Amino acid sequence: MGKIVMRKFTITIVAALIVVTGSAQAAEIDAMITTAMKAAIEELAPPFERASGHTLRITYGPSGGLARRFNSGEGADLIVVESKVLDELIRQGKVAPGRTDVARTGIGIAVRKGAPRPDVSSPEALKRALLAAKSIGHTAPAGGGVTAAHIIGVFEKLGIAAEVTPKVKLAGGGPDGRVSVLVSSGEAEIGLQLASELMSNPEVEVIGMLPPELQLIAILSAGITNGAKQMEPAKAFIRHLAAPEAMTIYKAKGLAL
Repeated sequence: MGKIVMRKFTITIVAALIVVTGSAQAAEIDAMITTAMKAAIEELAPPFERASGHTLRITYGPSGGLARRFNSGEGADLIVVESKVLDELIRQGKVAPGRTDVARTGIGIAVRKGAPRPDVSSPEALKRALLAAKSIGHTAPAGGGVTAAHIIGVFEKLGIAAEVTPKVKLAGGGPDGRVSVLVSSGEAEIGLQLASELMSNPEVEVIGMLPPELQLIAILSAGITNGAKQMEPAKAFIRHLAAPEAMTIYKAKGLAL
């Protein structure tokens, strides 16, 4: 009975997310979207495409990595990345002013599914867990993710940088270089990454978030590029991402902290 109710609930949500764009002609929309949003986009994009007739061609990657690709000449109609990264693109005149904040997430802590779950509820407990771990995974600073520098700073604030740095395993970032894969494969005993990315891997368990005094909240924002070829369809998709009904999906994917 519960499954039937849940199925009806899902159908209701999907129906509510359908957006009528008013466009008479179907378009192909090129979008650059942070990997942190991937699990939610995979649920939000299909009803938009069915209702509008438009097709989304999505490139996923770390926020900073996407910005570099965009600045190097890779085309896009819209971009969804961490807000500070988007603000810089707006400042450079690459993205139109007026960003739309669509979701937010923070840095979570994960272990392999079924593995012991150390206490990470306070800075002192997290310090003990990191010192005890045989290996620790986070994104490589060069990959362009927003968490690497912050996590390195957390190690320094906890006074354990010298002890844990030799144990660190780096993930490249993006769909093919996720921290959660380091954890699920056993290469890293503990992984630190945006919670939405960790939660997208069913083989890992998020055991907590960084304590508030050590946390980084990433606001994920959307904007229209100044070189957009499909401006109105792109705007319609951003409205779809920002619709109140989308919050149900964001909450389930670790994107509504």
